Amino acid sequence: MKGKKARMISLDQIKAPIAPHIDAFEKHFLNSMKSKSKVPLLDTITRYIIKRKGKQMRPMFVFLSAQVCGEVNDSTYRAASLIELLHTATLIHDDVVDDSNERRGFFSLNALWKNKIAVLVGDYLLSKGLLLSLEHEDFHLLKIVSNATREMSEGELLQIEKARHLDIEEPVYFEIIRKKTASLIASCCAAGAASVSADEEIVSKMHQFGEYVGIAFQIKDDLFDYEKSLSTGKPNGTDIKEKKMTLPLIHMLNNSGWADKRRAINIVRNHNNEPEKVAELIQKVNESKGIEYATQKMKEFQAKAFDLLGTFPESPSRHSLEQLVSFTTERKH
Repeated sequence: MKGKKARMISLDQIKAPIAPHIDAFEKHFLNSMKSKSKVPLLDTITRYIIKRKGKQMRPMFVFLSAQVCGEVNDSTYRAASLIELLHTATLIHDDVVDDSNERRGFFSLNALWKNKIAVLVGDYLLSKGLLLSLEHEDFHLLKIVSNATREMSEGELLQIEKARHLDIEEPVYFEIIRKKTASLIASCCAAGAASVSADEEIVSKMHQFGEYVGIAFQIKDDLFDYEKSLSTGKPNGTDIKEKKMTLPLIHMLNNSGWADKRRAINIVRNHNNEPEKVAELIQKVNESKGIEYATQKMKEFQAKAFDLLGTFPESPSRHSLEQLVSFTTERKH
């Protein structure tokens, strides 16, 4: 895959080597969420959560990583369920904190059932993930995913802190996205490997692989903010409106004179909801080659992921994992 122009293929094609496991996983995940106390409201909400499932990329990383390192077993299903339970809990809590009424085109839980119920459901899913691991003594999996959950929280808090001062330098930016985004994908790959292998070196390599993929994934997300929206024909500028300092903007600031830098920061801080000012800043970012710089960085992390994956034996699952890496950096949304 390295050095080749990857043809964009569908997720269904990518998941072919693990398709039976992905199909079976939905039932496992639903069972892992069920209330043993027969609480009808919980069952209604968990069914709603299942219906809103996204591309299933996290389970795909788990099962593909497992098959690259060994044979999928019951522990692999628990690893995927644990990650989905804990991550779903964090998303529910995020929607409450952000007062968001929508996620993936569906109403959020807090929009339908109000904040109190949404927070309690998030807590419930968190407890189910912990119990799932403890009941089967999957302490190694629990450690991997718990570390990722901690890092995700730290990354969010670090980003909030830096947004107040708008003083993010490039190393801090990479630390934020490593924690906030890459730690989750890294935990998927590491947990998949750990479910089939006790070799710590293999698990560590898969964790590093996932971290590279996650960083490339987030840079791609950052680049979307500077691409034209299909509905308006203009760049979204959402990150600027939310005072998020992303790599293209950081590159522009690092290569600007004092006056231009001060004006750019003033727009982010005080005029971030004014379309004309945001458009002006986006143009400056483009003129500074911030887009090209961020794209190059994304490709560097993608290449690191390919190089590391290339140390594993050739197999259909490894090929699909390579394709999944390409998909994350070439997707259109």
